[in-house]
Amino acid sequence: MAALAEILRLLSSTRTRRPARVSPFLDALFARLARCAKDEAEPTEERIWDVWMHHPHAAAAHELDLATGDIAARRYDIAETRLTRLLRRAPDFAEAWHKRAALYYMLGRDAECLHDIARTLELEPRHFGAMLHFAEIRRSARAAAEASFALVVARAIHPHLTIPD
Repeated sequence: MAALAEILRLLSSTRTRRPARVSPFLDALFARLARCAKDEAEPTEERIWDVWMHHPHAAAAHELDLATGDIAARRYDIAETRLTRLLRRAPDFAEAWHKRAALYYMLGRDAECLHDIARTLELEPRHFGAMLHFAEIRRSARAAAEASFALVVARAIHPHLTIPD
């Protein structure tokens, strides 16, 4: 599976790659997250998610918000259509790739999920959410070493990350 090998390569090179959309604000949030106390981690993580949800074009960010609402309301077909259309218009929008990966994960469409996780990590090497989804998929496939590797990389970025059982 090409996406699997690509994700492992991306995880291995996380520290040496820069995000596609450079943000000094996001860089500062990640630096803070790496050294903050446990009680500061959650608000810092929330701010990171807010930045990831933002896009320079307000229409793209709005479309992502709508797709997120569709997923929450279990309108999965609408969410998939909306996200696919958004990604055609904004292929550099890492969080849109991640949202579609999360949708595919929820639907058990692992191959498509892995493809979108790879694209997410290509655009945003620090995306701990994508790393968690990858770890869950590999854990389900009984690939404990790959799941563990992804969690180690995610924890290096987000030391206070809550890992699901």
